[in-house]
Amino acid sequence: MSCRIYAAKRIVTMNPSQPTAEGERPTHIAVRDGRILGVGPLETLTEFGDYVLDERFTDKILMPGFVEGHSHALEGAMWAYVYAGFFPRTDPKGRVWAGLTDIASVQSRLSDHASTLEAETPLIAWGFDPIYFPSRRLDRDDLDAVDDRRPIVVIHASLHMMTVNSAMLALAGLEAHANIDGVMTFADGRLNGELREMAAMHAVFDTLALDLFDRGSTPETLNRYARIAQRNGVTTLTDLYNPLSETGVASMRECLGDDTLPMRLVPAMSALTYSAEVGIERLMACRELATDRLHFGPVKLMTDGSIQGYSARLRWPGYHDGAPNGLWNAEPERLVELVHRYHMAGLQLHIHTNGDEAVALMLDAIESALELSPRPDHRHTLQHCQIIDHAQMKRAARLGVCLNMFANHLYYWGDIHCERTLGFERSQRLEPLASADRLGIPIAAHCDAPVTPLSPLFTAWCSVARRTASGRVLGAAEALTVERALKLITLDAAYTLKLDDRIGSLEVGKFADIAVLDEDPMEVPLERLPGIRIAATMVGGKVFANDIDDGAYDDKARD
Repeated sequence: MSCRIYAAKRIVTMNPSQPTAEGERPTHIAVRDGRILGVGPLETLTEFGDYVLDERFTDKILMPGFVEGHSHALEGAMWAYVYAGFFPRTDPKGRVWAGLTDIASVQSRLSDHASTLEAETPLIAWGFDPIYFPSRRLDRDDLDAVDDRRPIVVIHASLHMMTVNSAMLALAGLEAHANIDGVMTFADGRLNGELREMAAMHAVFDTLALDLFDRGSTPETLNRYARIAQRNGVTTLTDLYNPLSETGVASMRECLGDDTLPMRLVPAMSALTYSAEVGIERLMACRELATDRLHFGPVKLMTDGSIQGYSARLRWPGYHDGAPNGLWNAEPERLVELVHRYHMAGLQLHIHTNGDEAVALMLDAIESALELSPRPDHRHTLQHCQIIDHAQMKRAARLGVCLNMFANHLYYWGDIHCERTLGFERSQRLEPLASADRLGIPIAAHCDAPVTPLSPLFTAWCSVARRTASGRVLGAAEALTVERALKLITLDAAYTLKLDDRIGSLEVGKFADIAVLDEDPMEVPLERLPGIRIAATMVGGKVFANDIDDGAYDDKARD
């Protein structure tokens, strides 16, 4: 069988044995049967026999397809609802939604959307971030002013909180159950409509029969998710909080059953959905259903909440502005037990730890699990770990723990943390990537979409520039080089998913998953790194050009 050889201006392999360098630039890559046959000078690749020389990328830069090690299929699901965030956002069809910078503009967008709905249809919005409205919080009265009859639900950007109106509170029966953790009140004890963390929010989701995380497995959601990924050069996505329901797994298998959807997917089972016994049995059964494009294996454990939402668990001295400490999503004893049970079952844990108190609890749990059952290559990964300190990082290194840091957080919430939630000194160690790298800890960086937009080159920029939205630099000593940052979103992210033997670099035997860039990220000025255009992606050797309209992917794919 013949192979296809692609010519390129430059190929960035991320292969340590054959990195690109001045004077040694491999300019051709051979692909056969969806895998990489070789990278190098043309004369070394023609030795494989019959070939077709494809020169459509001769002026482009080829890189491994980006690997998003922590995102959610909700990035596709949420666009079924109205966006109400502070920053501008681009939807899957390419429309830019303006950011909403005051509560009046939030109300106006909700009112406009309500006018398009049937009278009794709930209005659901997402992306709202109360931390950017310091004078007061969005509350039930604000939403009642939009519509006091239909239920209104505004999901916050962190996905750890929501604000609802009086109709929704009544429908969910929350007025009679105000003692649920996370149900917030005004000073006079009346419910203010804000619900924090999973226990409180699930009262709303259950009432509306809406399982957002399971909705991440529907064909419509996965198509939106893949469209966004394609535009940004991402070829492997995660869904790091998936219940792995029977219908959801069947849907994912069907959607990823052929090569028409331009992505690979790694759903991580949400541990708090099940008892340990049921969860382990469920995940083991799913692993038997894995394919090249659908990988089952990780477990996602949610510990605390978000720092900007004041629901993360912080060690002394707590929040800089004196706010009460955050919430656990389950009793600490249960979280530790789950770590032990899944570790003993030989499974890999991806653990949400925003605050340093959550990091401490989980390092304790992993250490005791390893004492009970040593495992030399567990690759348990702490996710976010935004203000992990140096002693904790040294401990993580000793325990073989990976750290996947939320680099985008520096831009979107760095100013807020410096001024309000953490203060100056702790903000210098937000996402301490350079320190973790110096300690030899396996690291990656992520966007946590839909919390922030899916854009790995922006994530890489954040890891290098460490610049906030106002232009302030936080923790210059923790900055990485561009070359090192690009590894975080390719081979390093693949390592945290236990897929580095298949994806993350361009070398013989790996899947032919490629991002095609208009410009070289190693050579453009740093400020232009996030804006480099992705001309196309290749998944398993099939090319998907980015000059597409809103039609089907396979219509625009070039074999």
